[in-house]
Amino acid sequence: MMFLSTNKCDGSGDCIKQCPTKAIRYIGGKAFSCLTCGKCYEACPNDAIFKNNYGGYVVDRAKCNACGICMHSCPIDNIKIEDGVTYGICSRCGVCMEACPNSARVDGFELTEEKHLNFIKSLNFNLPPIDVPKKSEKKVVTRGYFGTNYDDCIFCGRCQDKCPTNAINVNIDRDEGICTQCRACVDACSNGSITKQLIINHDTCTLCLNCVKNCPHDAITIGDFEVNINNINQKSAGSIVSCLNCGLCAELSENNSLKRINNAQRYDPTADIGETVEKVHEVSIGLCPVSTLKEDENLFIFDEVNNVELPTLSGFCVSCGTCVNACDVQGARVYKVATWDGSISDDCISCGICYEVCPEEAITLNRGSISVNLDKCILCERCAVHCPVDAIPRSTMHKRVIDSGFCFIDEKLCINCGLCYKTCSYDAIIKKEDGFEVNDEKCKYCGACKNACPSNAFIFERNFKDSTEGI
Repeated sequence: MMFLSTNKCDGSGDCIKQCPTKAIRYIGGKAFSCLTCGKCYEACPNDAIFKNNYGGYVVDRAKCNACGICMHSCPIDNIKIEDGVTYGICSRCGVCMEACPNSARVDGFELTEEKHLNFIKSLNFNLPPIDVPKKSEKKVVTRGYFGTNYDDCIFCGRCQDKCPTNAINVNIDRDEGICTQCRACVDACSNGSITKQLIINHDTCTLCLNCVKNCPHDAITIGDFEVNINNINQKSAGSIVSCLNCGLCAELSENNSLKRINNAQRYDPTADIGETVEKVHEVSIGLCPVSTLKEDENLFIFDEVNNVELPTLSGFCVSCGTCVNACDVQGARVYKVATWDGSISDDCISCGICYEVCPEEAITLNRGSISVNLDKCILCERCAVHCPVDAIPRSTMHKRVIDSGFCFIDEKLCINCGLCYKTCSYDAIIKKEDGFEVNDEKCKYCGACKNACPSNAFIFERNFKDSTEGI
């Protein structure tokens, strides 16, 4: 989708001067730019042009040999080659909008399809068919799920213990040997000598020690022929993460062993048969937004054809409500409805991670914001879970944080446009006399610089980790 000039354009040329790829020129006294139609991308014989996270196109100068085929394939004759460097292709960096003193440049995404097509037709160019994305018909996207009110939860782990599909993970930040009020001892007591308030009736206790054996935190001790619970008053802390019931795992299930029926996950392990079952599991498990989906450690299916034992899946919510019934704290575990209208906070740094991790291709990256196609979005929250600045709302405590990475500017490819310098929110790009370099001590490996670069000059990678690791 192209950037357009409105009637406010006075031909001052500020956008043309600031465009790092020389993709804007004058037509009839108005600024006009690359259509981002992708014809150059399709025609390039060297795969030297690719589509970036903004929906624009970038020339990989390491692959480009300046053959000129892109220039001849451009329907509006916008591409030029100067000193072996290809110019005229829009990367949709948005600098033209920022540079315009009259706010005359607008993003085509903000216009209706009818206005956009009428504008292009008025130019009388011999254009190829252009796919203009339609605006989402939905105003909000919703998802029902069993969740936790975190202010009320005491992180006892009782819901986790009672969940039949192991779809709840509780990490307890408490010293070992201290009671978490999970009441496993109450469930294990053979004659009801332990009350729900965790008070032991020593007169009726038979010292069967079943409570000691079943306590998951070694919080019950025995001495002088009595059992006692170490119920020290310590503040509840930790994390609780459960399946979001988004249905992504069912959508990714290539053998249909997982299905979404009546807004709940259903699993048939007998469909998990075949040589590719582990690869099928790997895809679903790898993309689970909250990492609850896993291979079951206890249930296996025997494949008689191949004479092998195959793993099954667990960690998906079947909406049975057992967790709610098991929870002793009123209002801590409840059925909820999550909603999102696609809006985000002003904290967005244009890192593009949300675009990269979205499995539904529902997100388009803009400078300082995103556009969300709510018709595609299933509220899986992968974007929110990975967002480094929490600009996207999320309902889960699960969070993926950037652990480490590598960011380097190849000076041979850099065109010294300075977009990375302007885009970086952490002042990690250093401006030098002859170019730019990355300050490794300040870099957070968010990727905003890489997204903005119109010449693919960044060598970049990042690694994520679970924020609850160590709890």
